[in-house]
Amino acid sequence: MMEALPTALEVDEKEVDEKSPESKDLLPSQTASSLCISSRSESVWTTTSKSNWEIYRKPIIIMSVGSAILLFGVAITCMAYVMNLDKKRVKILKMTGPAFLSLGLMMLVCGLVWVPIIKKKQKQRQKSMFFQSLKSFFLNR
Repeated sequence: MMEALPTALEVDEKEVDEKSPESKDLLPSQTASSLCISSRSESVWTTTSKSNWEIYRKPIIIMSVGSAILLFGVAITCMAYVMNLDKKRVKILKMTGPAFLSLGLMMLVCGLVWVPIIKKKQKQRQKSMFFQSLKSFFLNR
């Protein structure tokens, strides 16, 4: 047989009265603002718009660093095959060149994938703010 799950935590008023006044402050309030759970990183109530640089700063930096590492890997790999160096240096360049190539490519792709994710998140945030305003309009009537 399945056991019934508890529907809600019930707080006895006697227990609350017996405790310190600070414990009353810790109880959740039943106001309209507590019904809306905001995200950890940004409040729902802030309406300041961010510039494109603030929104896309991290992916741009990741793509720039990834591109620089990728080009460095290309240069090292080309040096290994073009320049006449001793076998020890050529072996080192042939090992490190592709490593930088792959690391740079990985960072570049991560930055490129991050951009559509941010765009989708921005659209969801706009929809959320729209529905939030509708909700507050109907709750405050």
